[in-house]
Amino acid sequence: MKAFLLPDLGEGLDEAELVSWHVSVGDRVVADQPLLSVETAKAVVEVPSPWSGRIARINGAPGDIVKVGAPIVEFEDEGAARNDAGTVVGSLPEAPLAASPPGAAIKASPSVRARARELGIDLASIKGTGPDSAITSADLDNLKSPPVLAADFEPLRGVRRAMAVNMARSALEVPGSTVTDEAIVGHWPKDADVTLRLIRAIATACRAEPALNASFDKAQMARKLHTRIDLGIAMNTGDGLFVPVLRDVSNRNDKDLRTGLEAMKRDVAARKVPPAELKGQTITLSNFGMLGGLNASLAIVPPQVAILGAGRIFDAVRPVGGEARITKVIPLSLTFDHRVVTGAEATRFLNAVVADLTGPCKNAGRRPG
Repeated sequence: MKAFLLPDLGEGLDEAELVSWHVSVGDRVVADQPLLSVETAKAVVEVPSPWSGRIARINGAPGDIVKVGAPIVEFEDEGAARNDAGTVVGSLPEAPLAASPPGAAIKASPSVRARARELGIDLASIKGTGPDSAITSADLDNLKSPPVLAADFEPLRGVRRAMAVNMARSALEVPGSTVTDEAIVGHWPKDADVTLRLIRAIATACRAEPALNASFDKAQMARKLHTRIDLGIAMNTGDGLFVPVLRDVSNRNDKDLRTGLEAMKRDVAARKVPPAELKGQTITLSNFGMLGGLNASLAIVPPQVAILGAGRIFDAVRPVGGEARITKVIPLSLTFDHRVVTGAEATRFLNAVVADLTGPCKNAGRRPG
């Protein structure tokens, strides 16, 4: 038999939730035929067969969390030629046998090695919990069975699970610092398109201070300044947080940007966001003020180095035209990766955002009615 391993589905995560099987043991399938559906961080996707052949075994049940690289389907070895052409998930290696890689000593009993071969599990990928770090039969079982939760706990799935992973990564990796300011927006019309104004302000600020529209590679201790602004837009749902990408925002007109935003909202609501549209953000906007709150210390998801948050617009007494007046104010929070961005760069960026928001509000900044 030869095993098909769960491939990397393009979101950079190391696991997915099994939603449903489209085949059964004994079925004969052809290359590119859907085998199963899995839920990744943001979407439900079908996984196609890399080969033509007969299904000998399927591993996992709906609801199981499957690691990338784990064997999910085993085929009868009929000598069928492998056909990767046309698959949407890239190169799909066969499962290795339970053999030690060159230079490595894997401690496991003959029975454990035999069982690993039967399951198509690479022992080199397992950290043993037995004496002297030996791999035990229980270690193999743990790869297939998630820990039992207490009665009053429920496992995090899909979007919420991805959010937990990303936020933990951000907290461990990014030394984030936050600067705050506010912009007087009492001159905005009542039907002002707040999100669009914020997008335009970010585009202006990225031109004024390019250091925040960047990516950081910690392994190489190197940064990349982006000439194009691919803006992540944080969107809250009952399932968790989505951050789809609005591409090339500085080179699109207001009507096109609004059309793109509405399309993103529909896709998020329907859970049909293409995986490619959930990665590649160069900087992110969180307009959390639509829900409430004034300022926040936000989480940066690497390799990005900055995220701008906009709080709730409120009435306050501020100097307007040399006089103290009640006007509308929008609070702003800019969190930046202090490994890469200096405080001066962050402040210049935020100053540019404020200057743009307090500037004239063109008709194009109105919400279409």
